[in-house]
Amino acid sequence: MRVRKRKGRPRSRVVGDPNDPQCMGAWMTRYLEWMAVRNYSPESQRIHRSAVSFFVLWCEQRSLTRPEHVTRPILEQYQRHLFYYRKADGRPLSFRSQNSRLVPVRGYFRWLVRQNVLQLNPASDLELPKAERRLPRDILTQAEAEAVIATADVSEPLGLRNRAIFETFYSTGIRRKELACLSVYDLDAERGTLMVRHGKGGTQRMVPIGERASAWVQTYVQEVRPELVLSPDDGTLFLSSYGESMTLQALTKLVREALAQAGIGKAGGCHLFRHTMATLMLEHGADVRFIQQMLGHADLSSTQIYTHVSIRQLQRVHALTHPAASLNGPASPAALLRRAMRDEVEHNKPPTAQDVLSSLAAEEAEEDDDGEERR
Repeated sequence: MRVRKRKGRPRSRVVGDPNDPQCMGAWMTRYLEWMAVRNYSPESQRIHRSAVSFFVLWCEQRSLTRPEHVTRPILEQYQRHLFYYRKADGRPLSFRSQNSRLVPVRGYFRWLVRQNVLQLNPASDLELPKAERRLPRDILTQAEAEAVIATADVSEPLGLRNRAIFETFYSTGIRRKELACLSVYDLDAERGTLMVRHGKGGTQRMVPIGERASAWVQTYVQEVRPELVLSPDDGTLFLSSYGESMTLQALTKLVREALAQAGIGKAGGCHLFRHTMATLMLEHGADVRFIQQMLGHADLSSTQIYTHVSIRQLQRVHALTHPAASLNGPASPAALLRRAMRDEVEHNKPPTAQDVLSSLAAEEAEEDDDGEERR
């Protein structure tokens, strides 16, 4: 298989005045360097760079070039700007996205105070918008998950790679960033484990991986990866057709195309496998604390969202305890009709509505008496 070469990416816009070492852009560069020295994860550095750059560019458009130019009312104005901001498709930023842009700005100004660049922190009392806690929009059933996984054409090298990716997502529930950073040495097929070394916040954890997923990954490593890898080999597990580690956007596109091809009528991305894994395991009796460990959640409250999604156990309890849950219950249309037809045959006359109601009352009283005796 021929490996394609990736074209060069366009350079990002320079933030701040390069001739002014005291401008906000220059201080932002020092702030990001400080984060790197303190061993913040590359993902955290990327998020802070994006959010603070967006804020600094907004300030430059209003001739606010230095940190001391920013006051509390200006930050509140920026917060309103985020609220009314519209993306290219016309949609507003969610409150979660607004939060993700404001929190790094607060951290930036807190750092400026610690560096004695500012005497007072204008962002110290800035109230963040309340982020909504949403349930996952779509969850795959077991049959739907298998249908999505089966869309990968394993007769093609990249199709076999895709199958290994889907199986890994479904079996372990890891994040797409965690999958993109996997190394060939992170899989221990003999022990049935997968080491996640680049978890959220720079954490590491070991998760179990099923035999089926492990077998597909090993087949990919033996048959496909040698055709994709470029020298020098950095050990990245899943490679693109360019011989590089797969981007997050490429992984999302891969899953979305598989969902569309499966024709199940549900939308989503890589996180859909994560939601599905957690929900199906809970429905089959797994303790929420074990799900927390698999997902890498520091707080159990983050995992408990899946107890709301996992509806099957609640449905079973509802069916066993609610008097009107069953279609064949004593007050169901089918039960009333069967009882009426039986009475008509036995007595050779059509029962009246009063007869049916009286029969129901007697049956319910009999059930109550049985219950008293049992008690």
